[in-house]
Parts: sequence; C-alpha cells; structure tokens
Amino acid sequence: MKRIQTTPRADWQKLVEDRGFGFHANYWNESAYYQFSMEEVLRIERATKDLWGMCLEAVQHVIDNKLYHLFAIPEAAIPMIERSWNGDHPAIYGRFDFGYDGKNLKMFEFNADTPTSLFEAAIVQWYWLQDIVKDKDQFNSAHEKLVDYWKYLKGYLKPGILHFACIKGSLEDLTTVEYLRDCAIQGGLETKLVFMDDIGWDPDNRQFVDMDDQPITNMFKLYPWEWMVREDFASQIMQHEGMFWIEPSWKMILSNKAILPILWKLFPKCPYILEAYFEKENTLASYAKKPILSREGANIQLVRDGNILDEKAGDYGAEGFVCQELFDIPTVDGKTPIIGSWIIGQEPAGMGIREDSSAITGNTSCFVPHLIEG
Repeated sequence: MKRIQTTPRADWQKLVEDRGFGFHANYWNESAYYQFSMEEVLRIERATKDLWGMCLEAVQHVIDNKLYHLFAIPEAAIPMIERSWNGDHPAIYGRFDFGYDGKNLKMFEFNADTPTSLFEAAIVQWYWLQDIVKDKDQFNSAHEKLVDYWKYLKGYLKPGILHFACIKGSLEDLTTVEYLRDCAIQGGLETKLVFMDDIGWDPDNRQFVDMDDQPITNMFKLYPWEWMVREDFASQIMQHEGMFWIEPSWKMILSNKAILPILWKLFPKCPYILEAYFEKENTLASYAKKPILSREGANIQLVRDGNILDEKAGDYGAEGFVCQELFDIPTVDGKTPIIGSWIIGQEPAGMGIREDSSAITGNTSCFVPHLIEG
C-alpha cells in the first residue's frame, strides 16, 4: 500500500458534481491516491468475508446469552430484535474499518447500521479511475452487488412500495439514500423518498404513513436504531410488526462497539481482531477508549502506557466505553489512512480510503481514491 501524489483533473469539481456528488468541498481529495497490490486486496477481501461470518456468530451469541444490557439496548426493543433475527431479515450492507501497517490488518470497528461513504466508494472514485488510468482496476463491485441484492430482497418485502428515509438538512445523507434508492429502482423496485421528520402515525389504522398518507410497509432508513428506539414513537416502532425495516433491528447489536470485546472473547486467535474489553475490565496499558455508541470519532481517546496521545471531544459516552488494543498505523505524508471495506449482500464488495492528519478519523477526514497495481 502506497500513497501516490498526483495531479487532480482540471475540472474535477464539475465532474464530481455532474455525478451527483455535491458535498465534495474539503472532503474529496484526488491530489493523491492509494496504490494496492492484488495480494493486499485479496487479503482485505478475505478478512471482510471472514469477519462478516464471525459477526453473525457474535449476534447469535449475544441473543442466546441475553447480553443486551452490555449494549445499553432498551428492554422493550429486545422482542423486535429477536423477531428480526429469528425471521432471518436480511441486511443489505455494512463497512468494516481497518488499520493496516503493511504487515498486519486489524479491524477497528464495524459500521453496521448507517454506514456512509458508499456513494463515494462505489461511484465517485470509479469514475476518477476511468478518467485517470482506466487500464487499472479497483477493489470495487459495490454498485453491481447493490442492484443484485435489491432484486433478491423483493422476496422479503411486504406488499407496498419501498420508502427511503433520512433526516432533512444533510446533503451527505440525502445523497447516500438517493443513490441506494436508484440502485433499488435499477433492481426493479418501486420506491419513494420520505424524510424521517415527515413520517406520521395513523392511530386509527395503526400504521406509519408518509406526507401523502400512503402507508409505509417497507422502509430503508439512514437513521440509527439507537435513536429510533428512544423517539416519541418508539413504542409504535418496536411493537408494530407490519413494517419491514432495512437495515433490520438486529443490526443494533453489530453497530454498537460493545461487539468488540464480544468478538475478542469469541475469536481471540483471529489475526484481524484486536484485544478489547469493557472499560471496567480493561487490563491494557495502551488502548483506544471508545464509547459504545458514538460517531465520527467523537469522544475517542488514544492512550499509550497511561499517557493520552490524542482525543476528540463530543457528546457521547453516557452508555459506557470499551477499550481496544492500540494499533499503530504508519503515517504517509502526514496522513493516517483508514481502509473502509464494504460487505454487500453477504459478500465483500470494495473499499474506500479516508485519511486524517489526526490518528482519530473524524468528520473532517478526506476520502482519497485507490487503484490496484499489478
């Protein structure tokens, strides 16, 4: 893996905007790219597939042993989670974040419920490659796998159209949702956009409705489950069995960093899994302290031999913390790269690279394209 300096396309802003990428400012960086060997890509692909299987085993372990309290999951949400798991409700996607030091590949976390940077990974960097070096390849089959998996999901959906939802005011979330909706349309599904803020509850018919009073029976939501189960309509969400949710509610287990010590306990010999403990059980001298529920690097603290190396402020941490073995990633040109590897429809589907001048990847990190050499 190498970071290669390169010259951005002369009209790159217009090119990415023409593709629907409107939030590129201070985020998309094509003045460099990351070069991987085929051997490295195959290793990332294999790790992604293996870890997905381990994650599914970990979910079963949590459910079998009733470990929900470790995840700060409300008791009222447990029946809904178990219905979705026992009913084999499929998940469409997720993103593993890896650190790589040139020799060891380690999982930092799994973005299992509302992962973003999918549009950038699937579309924006692919067209960059076609313009720059189209005789090269990328680890990138995300678009094809998304379309195919939406076709597969037809058999699981309830009667009615498939609604897609996100909050108002976030161009990034709207772009991701509209991209996924476009893939579903290409897969032959009838779809409709609705904002989370505009979803209503019809008490007479006991169903959720959109702004046109159309019943919502199938919903893809780019909105975290841990927020949903604490909303004003949480009881209707958790008790209403007439809705099919994507991602399913069992993803609440995998999108929570409490899964990290569970994975370490179940698979201590896995080369991709870092040693991890709940904070009160931590025996590590050097570690990353992470809230079990947090986003964009907020409230993460890096500690080496009792000394704080780096930390980010935020509003998370009330539910508790985990401590994960510290893993050093070599900086390149002052940047620390994180590999985001996608699982789509149960299969590895590509990757995107985000880099930061800090060792903690945050909401100011840049997305940098990649290619395969050799």
